[in-house]
Amino acid sequence: MIASVLVANRGEIACRIVRTCRELGIRTVAVHSDADGEALHTRVADTAVRLPGAAPADTYLRGDLIVKAALAAGADAVHPGYGFLSENAGFARAVRDAGLVWIGPSPEAIEVMASKTRAKELMGVEPLRDVTEADLPVLVKAAAGGGGRGMRVVRRLADLDGERDAARAEALSAFGDGEVFVERYLGGDAGGRHVEVQVLADTHGTVWVLGTRDCSLQRRHQKVIEEAPAPGLPARLTGELHALAVRAARAVAYVGAGTVEFLVAGERVHFLEMNTRLQVEHPVTEAVFGVDLVAEQIRVAEGHALADDPPRARGHAVEARLYAEDPSRGWAPQTGRLHRLAVPGTVRLDTGYTDGDAVGVHYDPLLAKVVAHAPTRAEAVRKLASALDRAVIHGPVTNRDLLVRSLRHEEFTQARMDTGFYDRHLPDLTEPAPDPHAPLAAALADAHGRSRFGGWRNVPSQPQAKRYAMAGEEHEVRYRHTREGLAADGVQVVHVDAGLVILDVDGVRRRYEVSRYGDRVYVGATALTALPRFPDPTDRHAPGSLLAPLPGTVVRVAEGVTEGAAVEAGQPLLWLEAMKMRHGITAPVRGTVSALHAVPGQQVEVGALLAVVDETP
Repeated sequence: MIASVLVANRGEIACRIVRTCRELGIRTVAVHSDADGEALHTRVADTAVRLPGAAPADTYLRGDLIVKAALAAGADAVHPGYGFLSENAGFARAVRDAGLVWIGPSPEAIEVMASKTRAKELMGVEPLRDVTEADLPVLVKAAAGGGGRGMRVVRRLADLDGERDAARAEALSAFGDGEVFVERYLGGDAGGRHVEVQVLADTHGTVWVLGTRDCSLQRRHQKVIEEAPAPGLPARLTGELHALAVRAARAVAYVGAGTVEFLVAGERVHFLEMNTRLQVEHPVTEAVFGVDLVAEQIRVAEGHALADDPPRARGHAVEARLYAEDPSRGWAPQTGRLHRLAVPGTVRLDTGYTDGDAVGVHYDPLLAKVVAHAPTRAEAVRKLASALDRAVIHGPVTNRDLLVRSLRHEEFTQARMDTGFYDRHLPDLTEPAPDPHAPLAAALADAHGRSRFGGWRNVPSQPQAKRYAMAGEEHEVRYRHTREGLAADGVQVVHVDAGLVILDVDGVRRRYEVSRYGDRVYVGATALTALPRFPDPTDRHAPGSLLAPLPGTVVRVAEGVTEGAAVEAGQPLLWLEAMKMRHGITAPVRGTVSALHAVPGQQVEVGALLAVVDETP
């Protein structure tokens, strides 16, 4: 029997594994980088071991340090979670060689399936060797890992080499393996759906198929909304997917939880890969089948046999990934203090953060997963959209509004979505729609109590004014102190205190809960920034200034880009890395680089001046 498990991961998946271990009476050991010293997963585990450094390559990708930590803490098993070393056969082998139990498939199975090139060969699918114009568009894809990292869509043959180099660099940073391959791109252009099958196998020859999942709503080839079962699949197609998944598992004598992924285009099924680990979206399968996949992984690792048949599926489940990112700005990751995260209703919340935690630049921007389960798909979708809509999220910008709008979009509610959903609808889904009365509510709450100390006069004075930035625009609101209290034109002020404002607008009463963190104000779901009465006249940048769109590290400056260099509009100048993704900074115009402040290895904050390009007339 396993008595103590080291979780070789971080964030929400580490917390989720710890939760199951605690229910099973198993002690847990967390590992953490210096950036994660106070992270939630280190606080909920029984023991925590430091991995010196902050970058993944120095910490969570150092299998030798993790094995050493497990032995030092007295663990007798290792659970890899997902990402990082979860599909690294060398790490699995090192864990076993150290006399520890590996909670996952054999190193030999990982070796075959963790490399997407070898997995495709096993399933009879060959990657492209010599790409021609006729093959376009194509997808450059990392052979190891997942999560959309190390993937690039190429639509012009001239771009292939550059995108292949960028994919290699990103894959090496995220997974410690820079191998990439090329395949035909069968994404949103072809109306394809991303469908996967969950399998669970034991050491006694039993393979469970735990239904399908649809993961078609993706950004940057990374899933955003997932559901189980995949809606609208004909029984024949579902049967084919199940059979292919069992074939893949049996081909490598698979043990533990794994996922076989496909692209479904019409009646055609294309094998993509097999993930030899737990998936991020595993909770929707757990909800539908009433199982704890982590508990089953542990039981299988202890040698227990699965029942002959899996449990029956019940109802429908939908999961949304809540990211600290701005979808309206190219999905740019966001950082800062997460002051509050609360999701109401009877939904499941898997998170690696609690109120007051900091969201840093080093790792994936996933804050939480929110999962709803109900008897029907329509009920589950409505339940999840409502919970997210009413959630309290105070801190970095998130994709919450995008999630709510996606769940309520006609294509999604009618199950007509495909992997091109965001390519078609992103502008509409990210159109700002702030509450026009939010600035007034913020100003009234701020002014609460001032009338007691001289705010009201017998002789009426000029209205009070306050300015806020909201959804990228400046708003000025005016209000008055009266004998009865605070008042404003166009609305009836029903109630005001520091945390709650009630306004009657055209006969409809609206409640506004108000919270403040410095100059940041939250009115319901609307975020505002209180502006000073007099703007700072020195806060200006020269034309052509390139500012950091997100906090991160300068990882590369393009060859030949120096002060005085001539550049073309759209030419890549440098690259930032933040939250395990690379972001290119390009020349806005044709001109000359008059200043270059970015240096490889430099840490920059949002708004930092990276370079200046003077336009050529």
